[in-house]
Amino acid sequence: MQNSDQRHISLDAMRGFAVMGILAMNIIGFAMPEWAYISPAAYGTDTLADKIAWAFSFVLIDGKMRGLFSLLFGASMMLIIDRAVAKGESAAQVHYRRMAWLALFGLAHYFFIWFGDILFLYAIIGMIAFRFRNWPPAGLIKVALIIFVVGLALWGLQFGGLQLFQYFATRADATAGMARQFRELMDSADLAFNVAPDLALHRGSYAAITMSKLDDWAAPLLLVVQSASETLPLMMIGMAMQKSGFLTGAWAAADYRRWAMRMVPVGLLLTLALAVWMVAVDFDRITALAVFYFWGGIPRMLLTIGYAALLLLLIGHYRNQPMLARVAAAGRAAFSNYLGTSIVMTAIFYGYGFGLFGHVGRAGLWVFVLGAWAVMLLWSKPWLMTFHYGPLEWLWRSLARGKMQAMLD
Repeated sequence: MQNSDQRHISLDAMRGFAVMGILAMNIIGFAMPEWAYISPAAYGTDTLADKIAWAFSFVLIDGKMRGLFSLLFGASMMLIIDRAVAKGESAAQVHYRRMAWLALFGLAHYFFIWFGDILFLYAIIGMIAFRFRNWPPAGLIKVALIIFVVGLALWGLQFGGLQLFQYFATRADATAGMARQFRELMDSADLAFNVAPDLALHRGSYAAITMSKLDDWAAPLLLVVQSASETLPLMMIGMAMQKSGFLTGAWAAADYRRWAMRMVPVGLLLTLALAVWMVAVDFDRITALAVFYFWGGIPRMLLTIGYAALLLLLIGHYRNQPMLARVAAAGRAAFSNYLGTSIVMTAIFYGYGFGLFGHVGRAGLWVFVLGAWAVMLLWSKPWLMTFHYGPLEWLWRSLARGKMQAMLD
């Protein structure tokens, strides 16, 4: 087993919490039409329990766990760069080889397993983030926030403009032409809640699902363009947090508590307000899209950083507890757990497996989430007590290094 003092338990445990938390939102993408992730009115919110499940996930989880993963990716990137430099290796060569293989894993994941891949996104953004590796923490955070604000402003122009168009087009004094244009927009393929083709596709064969993604071959690149202004800043903030010792638990408990109190209450209040707004407009499609891409950006950022501080407080307090060791092991094997979850969940929900796609409500999906969490916690620690790496971590490392890595001492 790898010596524990060679690892940062704070990073591992946070990564474990993040990979488990991501599943709580990804489960919607595994089990329901894509629109269901944007708006509960699209699908899967038939009972009060389903509505409560949506509100719980929207307020507490949606986007925040992915944000944590992005922070941790930036921090881990700095660790690997620093280790390469300490060994006299080329940091650029080590990093870009890792990112190139990660991009290939991501493309394979997208085309042949599940459309919700983030690995390709992380690989491409990771290549960009490398250019900032020598910047001081203050500079990283400053530029990260500028990129984030500019990106958010662009989303605001698009979806704020769409909301203004909706407002004027639905007024009693709207012109006939404007009202017609709005109806055509709402009936278009991009905005109509037409989930029937999605249901038919994912209840069908593996070949049909795969061919659909191959036909939409540019989707991973589009995701990079859409997500860069949030993912790159989060990675850069993670790099700054690693440099400053924040993510390794080196700060005092009072500092983490102060940052949590600054970020979490405000983030939760703003997110709760967005949830109330969506309910008030009966989950209007344009409002739901605007919340997802624009209005939710700042609350997500606040909660991502606040959650990081809260988790570090929790990890510091329970550092020697057996359950935390299991969470940290799940984090050490996060790559295997992330891809393994995709394989298992698509086999459960897609037509070529058990065919449950679209047949389980939001509340019921928590049974699968909790079951997957239990599996992650049960297998990861015993495996890593015997082997140096998770199975896919070993494969990635071996490919990036160009030689088979030792799994045992």
